[in-house]
Amino acid sequence: MNTISLAGHGVRLDPLSRDQIVPLQDAVDDGDIGAINYVNVPGRDGIPAWVENALAMRDAGRELPFAIVAGERVVGSTRFYDIDLSVPTLAIGYTFHAASVWRSHVNTANKRLMLGHAFDALGAQSVYFHTSHLNLRSQAAIERLGAKKDGVLRAHRRHKDGTLRDTHTYSILAPEWPAIRERLDARIKAG
Repeated sequence: MNTISLAGHGVRLDPLSRDQIVPLQDAVDDGDIGAINYVNVPGRDGIPAWVENALAMRDAGRELPFAIVAGERVVGSTRFYDIDLSVPTLAIGYTFHAASVWRSHVNTANKRLMLGHAFDALGAQSVYFHTSHLNLRSQAAIERLGAKKDGVLRAHRRHKDGTLRDTHTYSILAPEWPAIRERLDARIKAG
């Protein structure tokens, strides 16, 4: 999967680069997102290594990371991961947004772009999402997209502080995409 840019609905997803480290640090500071134990985002000082890891995974063909840009400002990051083009299927995650854009159009718009690319351009049969049992904000956002909860992987990973994480897993299947696309487009249009 090549490096791509996606744009529309007032949001742009640019390929992640080292040039975005400082803006991503500012986005993490907006709401002190890196201090939240159950998100996979480091604090400001950990962003350079986080970006380097994302770029290494991209170069290995395992992930496709983006910077989320709204109003010409980097407001977060997201990526495709667990990419399996033989099905094809992939996951969307590692998403974070500056607190100043929470509950705005930004998350809906970037997920609309990513889902559209996955289903319409790549022919994905399924797209899935993972989140911590503690991340109620993420669970609600995933459910608002129209994803179905598939289950819970118990004691699946560890949070930053070492506590065990149960991972809630959601998915959207290709036959479900047209109705979800219409609903997301209507939400974006309604503002």
